[in-house]
Amino acid sequence: MESSDVDLDLQRSVRAVLRELSAQAPALPSNQGMWRWSLHKKVERDPGKSPALVRILLRELEKAESEDARHVIIPLLHTLMYVLTKATGITEELHRRTYAFCTKLLTLPAPYCTIALDCAIRLKTETAVPGTLYQRLVIAEQNLTSELYPYRERVFLFVDPELVSPSVCSALLLEIEAAQGQQTPEACMRHVVSHALQAALGEACEAGVLQRKLQTSSRRALEHYFHAVVAAVEQMASEPSPSREGHLERLEEIYCSLLGPAAAARGRCGACPSGEPRQDRLPSIPLPSPHITFHLWTNEEQLWKELVLFLRPRSQLRLSADLEALDLQGLLPDRELARASMLSTDSGIERDLPWGADEPPTPGSPEVERARLKRKGGIKKRVWPPDVLMPGSWDGPPGLHQRTGRPSGDRGLLPGVSRLHTARVLVLGDDRMLGRLARAYHSLRKRETQKFCLTPRLSLQLWVCPVPLSLCPQKPTASRRSELGELAAFLGRADPWYESIVNTLCPAIHKLAEMPLSLDTSQTVDPFILDAITYYVRMGTQPIYFQIYAVKIFLSDLSQDPAEDIFLTELKVKIQDSKFPRESLSPRRRGVAEGPGAELSVRYQKALLSHRTREVTVSLRATGLVLKALPAGDTEVSGPTHCPPTAAPEAAHTCLNISVTEVVKTSNLTGRSFSTVTNTFRSANVQIQSQDQRLLTLLLDKDSCRAYRDVARFEVAPCPEPCSGAQKSKVLGLSSHQEEIERTKAKAKPLRMPINTFSGIVQ
Repeated sequence: MESSDVDLDLQRSVRAVLRELSAQAPALPSNQGMWRWSLHKKVERDPGKSPALVRILLRELEKAESEDARHVIIPLLHTLMYVLTKATGITEELHRRTYAFCTKLLTLPAPYCTIALDCAIRLKTETAVPGTLYQRLVIAEQNLTSELYPYRERVFLFVDPELVSPSVCSALLLEIEAAQGQQTPEACMRHVVSHALQAALGEACEAGVLQRKLQTSSRRALEHYFHAVVAAVEQMASEPSPSREGHLERLEEIYCSLLGPAAAARGRCGACPSGEPRQDRLPSIPLPSPHITFHLWTNEEQLWKELVLFLRPRSQLRLSADLEALDLQGLLPDRELARASMLSTDSGIERDLPWGADEPPTPGSPEVERARLKRKGGIKKRVWPPDVLMPGSWDGPPGLHQRTGRPSGDRGLLPGVSRLHTARVLVLGDDRMLGRLARAYHSLRKRETQKFCLTPRLSLQLWVCPVPLSLCPQKPTASRRSELGELAAFLGRADPWYESIVNTLCPAIHKLAEMPLSLDTSQTVDPFILDAITYYVRMGTQPIYFQIYAVKIFLSDLSQDPAEDIFLTELKVKIQDSKFPRESLSPRRRGVAEGPGAELSVRYQKALLSHRTREVTVSLRATGLVLKALPAGDTEVSGPTHCPPTAAPEAAHTCLNISVTEVVKTSNLTGRSFSTVTNTFRSANVQIQSQDQRLLTLLLDKDSCRAYRDVARFEVAPCPEPCSGAQKSKVLGLSSHQEEIERTKAKAKPLRMPINTFSGIVQ
């Protein structure tokens, strides 16, 4: 194909992506999200088109910046960075043009300047040391062993079998296995070596001969060249002023040792070692999909257990022993909070203890199972088996700090990277699944205040992919479908690229679930769903923070303790039928009870623009209430409720949209009649109590499994960050006035759950 024809074909594909973003009317469901995927596939099958695509994307970005068409800047920038990560034939001039454009975007407001800064940091290294982005991505995602780059990443795909049909679960699992079947460590190391040499040497590298040589190399030789390439790239990238010429010289030495000096010299002269003319089309170097583990959601403790297993070294990975150790070390949240009292009968002097009291019991002995606390010298001591190594006692790989998990010595972390391990949790489901995820996230944060073992070493990031509701085990009605996907719809309004890439996966998942299952995983396929999920996980790094709300529930049975729970999207209140006969009520209350609904007392703090506190108490008759944590319309997308903590002050900005279906009584000549009207107000704290004999039913996050009946009163407030024991111990040493100030500051910090998108909220 001629160069002009290639440019026209790529130009049409890019314009199709832009039309999909700018179109007022949505495209066909079967075509949504396909243009971006087909564009990347064209370059993947023919890597020689990469420079042309980079020039076209740069031209469109410069045009969008000059015309102030900001809605296409972030999608085009993500597309450009994805191409630059995978490509090998990009010249230094194109890298510098892209870097210069990103620096121009730093004058724009967030999120444009935030994303542009991240791209500029990565491009600066990629310009001086080509192939760095690809190498680091593959090493981290495939968990390849490297002392110079010890970062590890893993994608955890959680699917709730109660909310997603078995056909979807089976189809996704088979597609993941089919795509990852060929991604062995040897293949990934070959890709890293080949990509680094091609990116640095350019046309002087004989790609076909190099790949054939790597295919025939032994495992030991392959590991030798892999570590040599990684050392050359990382050492040059870590220098204050990396030199592209110095990097080229070091990789030329590796290239000559791999193919031999004569072959390398002939390659620089433009002919193959066998005398054949050079190939017109470069062989493709695929970017392997990340290591994805598929999990069926069982309970909220599963997320924490999987993260613990991810942190454990591979040599100590024993699933059964790990799960038993979780209970053995007293890390269950309910039992951890309970303090055990013990009666001491010894003198408290260590020499008075019987011989052998200091020796820990053998692993698996009855003493370990019976007692979690052991008396030693008048001090309570928790007894753990010596062979059970949790992350808190893991020394980690060589060169890493034992407590923080970061590289020790002079070499620090990479810019923008805070932990060595990154857990990318992708949840497939609707608002009910997100409510369960919020409970697991709250439980994990609460558990971390008791044993600080995950936070110093692990960066936890969350992604959400909606599931087609027509494939749920319980078929929902048409009105029910829109209700269960409110959070995904909000993310689509906040981030147009999320709407185009992620929300359009529902038809593709529906089609995949209806296809007959093929157990042959050796066939080469182009998994559209897996590619779209991979693109979302890799490029969607801008979080939107959602406030988690705590609800305290008081039941009608006073002998029962109040229940505490949380919700993320919605709390629905229904009025139960009265359990008392009408004859048992007084005549005055009988007339009130004959009307629909129930008498409610509502006390709330009104949300004011001045951020002042104003409490309002009203009594009304209502047939139901709905407390929504998500903005209802497009005009509220950019509200401060979902901004990160650094972008909004810690005042009471988080507000619930409370809709009350109030009963209005009218009297006329024909008698008494009742009508309903919906009133809406905003508040962050609300207390609701039933004033008559009718009780309430609460439904959290639209989940029928999280319903509370016979409720007399409940209170809703933003869920605070769990206070750690270290913070409490610091407060004890302060004066009463300072202690009150510190407690007020601790209570004012709300708990927000971040969900990653491509751009965050576009103002």
